[in-house]
Amino acid sequence: MHDPTAHAVPLDDCWNRIGTRGDGSCERLARHVRCLNCPVFEEAAARMLDRPAQRASLATEAGNGDLTQSTMQTGAVRREGSLVFRVGAEWLALSAQALRYVGESRPIHSLPHRRSPAVLGVVNVRGVLTLAASLAELLRIDATAGAPANPATAAATPRLLVAEWDGETTAFPVHEVEGVAYFGAGDLLPAPATLAHAAGRHVRGVFAWRGRSVGVLEPDALFGALTRSLR
Repeated sequence: MHDPTAHAVPLDDCWNRIGTRGDGSCERLARHVRCLNCPVFEEAAARMLDRPAQRASLATEAGNGDLTQSTMQTGAVRREGSLVFRVGAEWLALSAQALRYVGESRPIHSLPHRRSPAVLGVVNVRGVLTLAASLAELLRIDATAGAPANPATAAATPRLLVAEWDGETTAFPVHEVEGVAYFGAGDLLPAPATLAHAAGRHVRGVFAWRGRSVGVLEPDALFGALTRSLR
């Protein structure tokens, strides 16, 4: 039986030290060839899925873009900085306070017996095994739908967003990243029916930016849904 206190023990990322990403000295490689086939790697992935919900204050780290400045003042109006990105045909924004890194898309390794379609698997982010989840599944967005055709979208580059909330880190693959937008509470409008029906309480409103209608994600609701999907 899985030990519910096992999450308190730090993961031994042996794959980075003596495995295929390390010096290759692990004796298990002769039998398993790749760390992905090793039960040690599988056990580490399983422990990630049993993570507890916690509350912690977070700091934002710059990745491919500097996200450390999450708010700005315009006169007496406090404006919040959020990263704007696309999932399917929907443009969304997530507070920079929840983001730690924005990087290139990379392979996601599926997990056996995964409990939710929202859980895609695990991905290696700077040498750390990180849970990867689907925003399309969590928000009920059609990931196969594309944004309105234009040359910029045609050349869009998929990205990986790494977010941290309630003390837990999650990677979200997205179809493209547009940049950081600043908006105030007075700039938000009710979500259109299509987005409101799909994302529900995960979106607290929309704002107009660069000719697009951008849905602002509510981090507590989004990551709460992710935690429930892991149960």
